[in-house]
Amino acid sequence: MMIPTLGLYFFRRYVVTTFWFLAGIFALIFIIDFSETANRMASLPKYTLAGGLLMTALRIPAILMQTVPFVALFSAMAALMSLNRRYELVVTRAAGISVWQFLRPFVIGAFLFGILAVAAINPLASWSTKEAQSLEAEWSATQGKSTTTSIPWLRQIYKNDDAIIGAKAVMDDGTRLLNVTIIHFDSEGRINLRQDAESATLEDGYWLLKNVLETQVGELPRRLPTLQLRTNLKQEFVQENLEKPESIPFFSLGRKIEAAKSFGFPTYGMETQFHSLLSLPLLLVAMTLIAASVSLKFSRFNQSRSVILGGILSGFMLYVVTVLVKAFGSSGVVPPFVAAWLPVVVAMALGATILLHQEDG
Repeated sequence: MMIPTLGLYFFRRYVVTTFWFLAGIFALIFIIDFSETANRMASLPKYTLAGGLLMTALRIPAILMQTVPFVALFSAMAALMSLNRRYELVVTRAAGISVWQFLRPFVIGAFLFGILAVAAINPLASWSTKEAQSLEAEWSATQGKSTTTSIPWLRQIYKNDDAIIGAKAVMDDGTRLLNVTIIHFDSEGRINLRQDAESATLEDGYWLLKNVLETQVGELPRRLPTLQLRTNLKQEFVQENLEKPESIPFFSLGRKIEAAKSFGFPTYGMETQFHSLLSLPLLLVAMTLIAASVSLKFSRFNQSRSVILGGILSGFMLYVVTVLVKAFGSSGVVPPFVAAWLPVVVAMALGATILLHQEDG
């Protein structure tokens, strides 16, 4: 039986290693993303160096959230290899402590890391992503052009007016849109009017458009300071239609799913995101087991670097399969629960099987 002091020592080593990996990835992402942001937005009138640094800082949590599985994999591999090189695991084994006992602190650390990512990094990433999109939309609105790659669209039909509304950013829980484009169609489905506005605020029964450029077929464009567009859309409908599952905090997903169902929206994406976040701690445990299967015997048997490379590739393949199956779940091809949990369960079973074969024959 492993004494608590040794378990705490291994746990502390894992935590310190994970911290330094997170710090290194944070610095690397900051440098790369700031360079990309500066190249993309330096021509905008409102862009400043401080604004670029703020934009990068707001984007980092969402990017960091995507790297969490790899941080868990590399941290476990680095910590176990370090302990092996110092013969600390050799002494641990000689004391009669099995691999399942001294791996327990690493498994617990990975599980807690997953809980921290879901409870802290994910809500922070959701908030900061919205702020970054809003800031980017405000910058790009001054030149009337987009710096984003996709626009969320919604459709409204009010009496005889059929229109679709697009925006670069959604603010204030769906009641305010930035850098808005509204396209109107006639009864035969042909475009007859386009309105480009700096912002659109959803009031009681109408959209309040500001700084509007109105272009009608056969007429010269005209600019209006304000304009009211009648609508029957509600705040909750707009929010559910425009918001992406990845931008919703974990603790709000359950309420969003129920709201989307009440409007008749498909909830495959949000349900898949919910179960993916719920299974993240166990995914990190699976990454730790994969790391242990290629790291425990590295120093003692002088295994080649190809074994370590195999562990990295195995973790990468697990991540790719997880993302691929998640896409199937979001589209409704696979049930969301199965799409989120099946890769995790299979990876944990394979990792445990490999360790059982290596350690117990």
